[in-house]
Amino acid sequence: MPLSAGLVLCEPTELYNILNQSTVFPCLSDPNYLLLLDARSSEDYAVSHVLTSKKAWCKNGEYLVPYDSEIECKTHCVVYDSHTRSLKDTGDAIACATVLANSGSKNPVKVLRGGYEDFSALYPFLRTQKIIYMPQELDDLMVWPCEVLPGLLYVANYEQACTAVILKELKCKGYINVSTEPDPSFPGRKNPEVLRIVAEDSPDTDLLSHFEEACAFIDKQKKLDHAVLVFDTRGISRNICIALAYLMHVYRWPLKDAYKHMLGCKHNISPNMGFIRQLGQWEEKLIGANVTSINERNCHSWMR
Repeated sequence: MPLSAGLVLCEPTELYNILNQSTVFPCLSDPNYLLLLDARSSEDYAVSHVLTSKKAWCKNGEYLVPYDSEIECKTHCVVYDSHTRSLKDTGDAIACATVLANSGSKNPVKVLRGGYEDFSALYPFLRTQKIIYMPQELDDLMVWPCEVLPGLLYVANYEQACTAVILKELKCKGYINVSTEPDPSFPGRKNPEVLRIVAEDSPDTDLLSHFEEACAFIDKQKKLDHAVLVFDTRGISRNICIALAYLMHVYRWPLKDAYKHMLGCKHNISPNMGFIRQLGQWEEKLIGANVTSINERNCHSWMR
């Protein structure tokens, strides 16, 4: 039997972000992207389960690799049961994940911490009873904003910022519009608090002078227990720069560490080099030194 690729715990926010990656289409429409298995009972699975998850195969008390799962090709393999919280547990999620890990998974198999109970409580809008998806249905799945800090900070594109169900379910009450687009009507939101930063996605655009104001705005919303949505037109550059500035501010992280965290939340971020240089200046202001190399030839080592 192949050597185990290992097991790792997956936080609910990580699975949420895995489910909501996209390029032109949702990443879930790529058959090699995700294998998500529900190791609960058939009865529990039928009542509701996580979007796009499949019932884990179990025969005579032994878990089996699903037919045609091609786990050696999957970017992510994730397993959950009702409430497993540790890799030391002996529940169904661990048993199922171990079979996958020992059967050729190219990456460590993720076990959802807290299982379905915690995940569905945090993200009830990602529960479903749907079992079979046609390719067109996967192409048309709603992609939610990626979660940078659980329950507090989300990054989005302009279309997401105009979608009522997203604003309602994420409980967003604070908004930072980092674009040349007009403020949306924020459908369903009464008296939204909005920070408007008129900015083009250009290396010459000054965002550095707005970092303190943006961080203060997010800190204020945090004290009020409000979630904040930071958005621009495409959702991959200007808003990412503001979110990075906040991560550096709140944790005193160097840029490279904040960038690593952001890549773990959203895979297709692409702030231009002008913004990266400004974040380097922000790093020096916050921690008193340039820890991160901003040299264009060297920065790709930590940007990907």
